[in-house]
Amino acid sequence: MTKPESLQIALLEWYAHAQRKLPWRVTPSLYGTVVSEFMLQQTQVSTVLPYFERWMTTFPSFDSLAQADEAAVLKLWEGLGYYSRARNLQRLARRVVNEGIPDNYDNWLALPGVGPYTAAAITSIAQNLPHAVVDGNVVRVLTRLKAMDTEFSSNAAAVAAISPLANDLLAKDRPGDFNQALMELGATICTKGQPSCVICPWRSYCKAAKRGDPANFPKIHRRPTVSRSLQRIWLLTEAGLLLQRIPDSSKRLAGHYELPQADACQSFAVLEPIPLLTKKRGIANESITEAIHSGKIRSSKAMREVLTSDSHLKWIPLQQIDRTQLSGPHRRWIKQLLT
Repeated sequence: MTKPESLQIALLEWYAHAQRKLPWRVTPSLYGTVVSEFMLQQTQVSTVLPYFERWMTTFPSFDSLAQADEAAVLKLWEGLGYYSRARNLQRLARRVVNEGIPDNYDNWLALPGVGPYTAAAITSIAQNLPHAVVDGNVVRVLTRLKAMDTEFSSNAAAVAAISPLANDLLAKDRPGDFNQALMELGATICTKGQPSCVICPWRSYCKAAKRGDPANFPKIHRRPTVSRSLQRIWLLTEAGLLLQRIPDSSKRLAGHYELPQADACQSFAVLEPIPLLTKKRGIANESITEAIHSGKIRSSKAMREVLTSDSHLKWIPLQQIDRTQLSGPHRRWIKQLLT
């Protein structure tokens, strides 16, 4: 049986020279670690990098973030998606300013937006506390290391099953470096489609590599893709562009604007049959096709009545579009249509 110490030494030696020079590593800080971990939730490193740099320039500390206007926070986050992360990050900053910096895993876990993974990442990386982090990269690496043929019912089930192994392997004297090294291995070498086993520091220990089938791991039951189609309307008048505000109760993009769905405007507008644009995007297990049709107002009276009663529909003057909180895809589509 391979000793954890052998795996730790091999991984940390590899990480010392192979790690990417990411800004939160080059200039480490507790606050930077918290910001990066929030941004990296369900988002790729390459996407996060420019956002992190702008964020740290605008809000360089817990105190500056705590005092910021929420609209400015959300505007700076625009394009990263899952905007509840930005709101929770600001709530966390206010708690830290008022109550002080947590000094253990459980206290971090009690803060807004902090789950087991984020609490483990913050405490190990920024506070040198021995908590293993387990994300998709870690699940992939460790199921391949052990050639685990178990089929997990979900990503959450895989994380729960792998966590004891991750804690057993953790280098307790260097938990932050070990956690980052393990995630780095999954992100750059032990990748999903074509793992680079030839240059992997764990190649001689990996059962899946020896079997020659690392791409078969992990085995996780995937939810079937659900297809949805939406029709949206493009109504541009002297008053501006008609947009629809996403309700505050929404789990995604609460408070942001998008082009209105056609059924919200059916009492006063009619769609041209041929769409101006047809776009596809994926969210979780949903495949969404959105057709944007030019619209014509058929009843000014009905339109006034709807706009008066429906606070979610609003004319936005064109000069205010850049300052309006829009979902990332819709901002791109609106710019494309305006040009």
